[in-house]
Amino acid sequence: MELQLNPDSKLLRIFIGENDKVAHRPLYEALLFAAKKQGLAGVTVSRGIMAYGASTRVHTAKLVDISQDLPIIVEIVDQEEKITEFLKIVNELMDKAACGGLVTVEKAQVLYYKPGKKR
Repeated sequence: MELQLNPDSKLLRIFIGENDKVAHRPLYEALLFAAKKQGLAGVTVSRGIMAYGASTRVHTAKLVDISQDLPIIVEIVDQEEKITEFLKIVNELMDKAACGGLVTVEKAQVLYYKPGKKR
């Protein structure tokens, strides 16, 4: 099965903390597997090295000031309708995690989307 993406898609970005959990499971992992279950085109989870958000508390990966709650960014690209539907799940999971964060949606022009060849 080959997934197709429109050239005019949406990029969903979810900014959370590494320590945010849903039922003893990392929130970023719950988001990734929920997106997979919904059939979204793909998810990338990135770990940041330094950030601050609404609390203005700085989180950093510096050795001198090791933080146990580094920033996590979950990025998902898919068609607008699928992203809009998935936002309900995002809100539900973030409410269960009782965490702060930031969720954004923006236009994404998909130029290339194809699975690699199996070796």
